[in-house]
Amino acid sequence: MYIRLIRNKPQGNAITGRLVINGRFFCNTMERVGYQIPAICYPIRVTQSPKFKRLLPIVQNVPQRSGIRIHRGTKPEHSSGCVLVPDRVTEDKLTQIILKAQQSHEEIILEVTDFRPGTEYGYNTPCPSELQKP
Repeated sequence: MYIRLIRNKPQGNAITGRLVINGRFFCNTMERVGYQIPAICYPIRVTQSPKFKRLLPIVQNVPQRSGIRIHRGTKPEHSSGCVLVPDRVTEDKLTQIILKAQQSHEEIILEVTDFRPGTEYGYNTPCPSELQKP
């Protein structure tokens, strides 16, 4: 499974974006300026969150960080590095999609792409081609 987070240009203390799963738009996102994770590729899986006391996607191998999750939130202040989705229904649906892929032993990759003027999809260090799945 190939998940892409396409960030927009920061506005104030928020970075909005789009989450695309296997080439299809899934939901809008939000991150907090200054706390966002680097724009590279990460393995992602679902585990029990000690903080939120429920299953949530966790972004793995974030340089010098841990516990970076994808969870619901409506303000940039709801994040200290996590990727926010708009509501609990969206959070639950994303968790189930990733969990199903995980249970099928699929490799699940999150590519984070930064905003770059003049480009449709932004810019980052590309994921290795073997990780890019349609």
